[in-house]
Amino acid sequence: MEAYPRLEVERAMKVQEVILRAMSKQITWWEAAEIVGVHERTMRRWRREFERYGYTGLLDRRSGQPSPRRVPVKTVEAVLQLYREKYYDFNVRHFHQKLVADHGIELSYTWVKKALQGAGLVKKRRDRSRHRKRRARRPLVGMMLHIDGSPHQWFQDDRWYDLIVILDDATSEIYYAQLVEAESTRTVMRALREVIESRGLFCSLYSDRASHFFQNPKKGEAFDRRQLTQVGRALKELGIEMIPAFSPQARGRSERSFGTWQGRLPQELRIRHITDVEQANRFLRDRYVQEFNRQFAISAAEPGTAFVPLAGQDLDRIFSLHHERLVQADNTIRWGNLILQIEPSPWRLSMARCRVIVYEHLDNTLSIGYGPQTLGRYTRDGQLIGRSSKVRKTATAKKSALERERGRFLRGNPWWPPQHGDRHG
Repeated sequence: MEAYPRLEVERAMKVQEVILRAMSKQITWWEAAEIVGVHERTMRRWRREFERYGYTGLLDRRSGQPSPRRVPVKTVEAVLQLYREKYYDFNVRHFHQKLVADHGIELSYTWVKKALQGAGLVKKRRDRSRHRKRRARRPLVGMMLHIDGSPHQWFQDDRWYDLIVILDDATSEIYYAQLVEAESTRTVMRALREVIESRGLFCSLYSDRASHFFQNPKKGEAFDRRQLTQVGRALKELGIEMIPAFSPQARGRSERSFGTWQGRLPQELRIRHITDVEQANRFLRDRYVQEFNRQFAISAAEPGTAFVPLAGQDLDRIFSLHHERLVQADNTIRWGNLILQIEPSPWRLSMARCRVIVYEHLDNTLSIGYGPQTLGRYTRDGQLIGRSSKVRKTATAKKSALERERGRFLRGNPWWPPQHGDRHG
C-alpha cells in the first residue's frame, strides 16, 4: 500500500464503499456511477475488478509509473533556452510556430505555454470571456475592405512609423501592408491605387473618421458625408462606397489584426537584422504578407468575387490631389511660388480665363487638365516635361499644315491678288 499516494488510496476506499452499497441493493449501479462521477460503463468495469482482485483491483496501477508522453528533459531545456536567448519577445503562439517550423520541435501549444509560464518566462493571464461578434463577415471577397494605420515602434527603437494595412472583411486576407512616415492622404491613395491595380474595383471601404477620409464636423454639427475629402472624391469617381466607423470597437476586425502585427512583425524584423524602412517594406511585400495570410486568412462564406476589372479609368488622375485654378491672360497659372506656363494647344488658340484643374500626382509631378485634355506636365519645381514638348511639336506641325493649305487655295484663286481699284483691295 505504501507504493500508492494517499489520495489514490482514499479514492479507492470511496469507490469500494459505493460498490458495496450497490451490491447490497441499497442503490442501483446507475446511481453508483452518478455518485462517483463516472460513466456507468466504468462502474461495471470497476465491479469486475473488485470481484476478481478485491480492494487492490480498485487501485490505479499506473500510479508511480512514468507517463509514456513525458517530454525528455533535454527537449525542455532546449525549448526554454531558445525562448530566453533568441525568441524572448515573441508571444507564445508565434514562438510555438517557430519551434515547429524552424527547429523541428513538435510539442503542443498548451504544453509550450505551460512550460514557459512555469519557468516564469511568460506571465499568466486570466481567462477572457468569449468574444461575441455582432456583425457577420461579408460573404464574398471584394464586398468590403478595411483600411487603417497603426503607429508603433516597429524597429524596437525610438523611431515611430505607421503601418498601413488593407484587408478583406470576408477572409481577413491582407492585400497591402507598408510602413510609412505617417498616415496621410498621399500614403492612403498610394495604398488604394495599388490594391485596385492588382485586384480590381471593390464595393466599399470601411475606415475610421480621420481627416483624410472624412470632413470632421465642428462641435455641435451633424456629420455630413457629402463634404468629400480628396480620398472621398477619388473613391466616388470609382463608385466605391465609404463607410465610417464611429468607435474603435466597430473596427474590431482590423484592431485585432493590428494586435497580431504588433506582436509579430518587430520580432521578425529583429531576427533578420532589418533596420530601415525600405528593407522592411521589401520584406513585407515579397515575403511576410504571404506568410501572414497563410497563417490567418480564412475562406469566404461563398465562392466567387465582388471585384470587377477596371474599365478605362485614369488612375493617375483619380489618385491625385485636385486643385482648381483660373488661367491668366498670358496663359500661365500661379501655383504657390511657381508660375506654370501653358504651351500652345492644337485645338484652342488660348486658354486665358479658362478654369482648369492642377493635378498633384503621387510621384510628385504636376499636370494641368482641361476636361479630358492634358495641357502640360511639370516637375515639382515647375519645369516642363514629356507631354508638353509633344503638344508644342503637334501644334507647330498643324499650324504649318494650315499655312500650306491656305497658300494652295490662294494660288488657285483667279481674283487673287486683287487689282488696283478693285473693291476688295
